[in-house]
Amino acid sequence: MHESERHRLILSAVQDRPMVTVADLVTLTASSEATIRRDIATLHVQKKLRRVRGGAESVSPPQFVGLAGRPFSVNETLNIAQKRAIARAAADLCQDGEAIIVNGGTTTFQMVHPLSTRRLQVFTNSFPIAEHLLRHSKNTVLLPGGAIYREQNIILSPFDDDGSRHFYARRMFIGCQGLGALGLMEADPLLIQAEQKLINQADELVVLADSTKFARRSSLLLCALSRIHTVVTDDGVTDRDAAMLDAAGVQLIVSAISDTERKTTAQGN
Repeated sequence: MHESERHRLILSAVQDRPMVTVADLVTLTASSEATIRRDIATLHVQKKLRRVRGGAESVSPPQFVGLAGRPFSVNETLNIAQKRAIARAAADLCQDGEAIIVNGGTTTFQMVHPLSTRRLQVFTNSFPIAEHLLRHSKNTVLLPGGAIYREQNIILSPFDDDGSRHFYARRMFIGCQGLGALGLMEADPLLIQAEQKLINQADELVVLADSTKFARRSSLLLCALSRIHTVVTDDGVTDRDAAMLDAAGVQLIVSAISDTERKTTAQGN
């Protein structure tokens, strides 16, 4: 990642939260600890942030705290061919007339293209998903109430009465921070709280996770593997991870990347 892009991400993270640790920024930018410390020192000299022990803080701390994790704009550029293949296979599970929940995320966002030809009831907390389906499909779109988190492009509420408890779905489609033997992991407590409400409104939980997510971890567990009905991933999944899901009784769908998806990704790079 280029220095200017790292600086943009660091400043964005600092503006979203009162204090950001070096470890947070290492994860956010996929850079080394030494690189992050140099970036913090540079931005401190430029008076764009304040260097503190173990991390950095904003020169004008935010009144509204954001979410942990990379911004939507950054995540949507990562593993894009895998995400399109996964989303295509996930959308194939849907039948016209069904009610579904699509949680916000960059992998689930890729479902909007194959869903544009369907007629479904779609409950989503994602602005990009809602906007695309409203503009380019005949699906019925429903949104929950709550606060807007610009970096992740989602609507979240800490309160029970956000409208989600009045919607029932056959399936909920969701991405994740990581996926392991203990279950599905996320990066932020508010995401956990909001997603647990949505999970309870669907019969089947379908996880969309590219194969790199099996190696990623978080300290926050959303649900156990036993709650997951299906995992849709790409053909980079290892035999070990496939066996883990099989042992837990989780259905595995592996979607191969098409030549068109590979070519589109190569052109974009």
